[in-house]
Amino acid sequence: MGGHGLYGRPPRELAPTPADAVQVSPLIPGSQALEDLSEGGLDAATLLAPPGAAERRYVLAQALRALKPGGDLLALAPKDKGGSRLGKELAAFGLEVAESGRRHHRICHAVRPAELRGLDDAIAAGAPRLSKTLGLWTQPGVFAWDRVDPGSALLLDHLPPLEGRGADLGCGLGVLARAVLASKDIAELALVDIDRRAVDCARRNVDDPRARFLWADVRGGADLADLDFVVMNPPFHDGGAEDRSLGAAFIAAAARALKPGGRLLMVANLHLPYEAPLREAFGKVALLAETGGYKVHEARR
Repeated sequence: MGGHGLYGRPPRELAPTPADAVQVSPLIPGSQALEDLSEGGLDAATLLAPPGAAERRYVLAQALRALKPGGDLLALAPKDKGGSRLGKELAAFGLEVAESGRRHHRICHAVRPAELRGLDDAIAAGAPRLSKTLGLWTQPGVFAWDRVDPGSALLLDHLPPLEGRGADLGCGLGVLARAVLASKDIAELALVDIDRRAVDCARRNVDDPRARFLWADVRGGADLADLDFVVMNPPFHDGGAEDRSLGAAFIAAAARALKPGGRLLMVANLHLPYEAPLREAFGKVALLAETGGYKVHEARR
C-alpha cells in the first residue's frame, strides 16, 4: 500500500501532512478503517491521539501494526487529554521517542523499530466486545461505552408511544433504538452516528429489519425527511471541549427531518440552554421531565 496514514485532524501547524494522506479516523465519515490497513503497509503515520487511555493505546498499537519497520510516526495530543502520557505509552511499545511541546500539545516523533512489544494486549484492551454488564456490543471510545448514560435512561423513562417512521440521532450503541423498536407500531428507524464504531456496535445490538444504519454527521450528512418522530441525546463535546452549538445543530437537523406535526423527544443536561433553539425550530415545546441533572423536552413541528 505505502503512503501516509492520518488519524483525526491535528492542527496543521503542529503536524503538517501530505494532501494525499489516508484518513483512518472512525469519527470522520467515509474514512478508511485503521483496522483494515495491511500490516506494515504504511510509510508514515500521523495521529491526533484520542483522550481515553484504552482507546488511545488501541489506536497507537493499530497504527504501529500498519506502519512498516523504519516508518515515521508522529503522534500528538493536548497535554490535559492524554498528551502528558503519550511519550511513555509509545516507549512501552518499544519506541525511542523524541518529545516536544507546543500550543498545549505534547508532540512525539519516533521511527518504528523492527521489534515491538505489547501491541496484541493494547489491541485486545481497546477492541469491540460484548459487555456482560450491558448485554450489548461496545468498544472503548464510543460514547457511554461501559454504562447506560443517565440522560438516555431518563429519556427512556419518559418516552411516549411512538409510531411510523423515525430516527435516533447520535444513536451510540443503540440503547434508545432498542426501546423504540419494542413497539410494533414503528415502521422504520434510522440509527445515525458520526462514530463508525458506534454504528458497527448498534448494528450488532439492534437486530431488527425495520432498522437502518447511517454513518454520517447529523449536522449535514444524514439524508432524512418526512419522519414522524426523532429521539436523541445530542452530544455537547467536540474533541473533548464543550460545544453548545452541537445540540442546537441537532435540533435544527431534527426539525428539517420531521414532517409537519412530527415530534422530537430530546434529553439534555440541565445547564445547556436549548430552549431558545427549540422554540425557534418548533411550534410547540413542552418540558416532560427535569431531574438528576437532566431535562427531557418534547417538541412538535
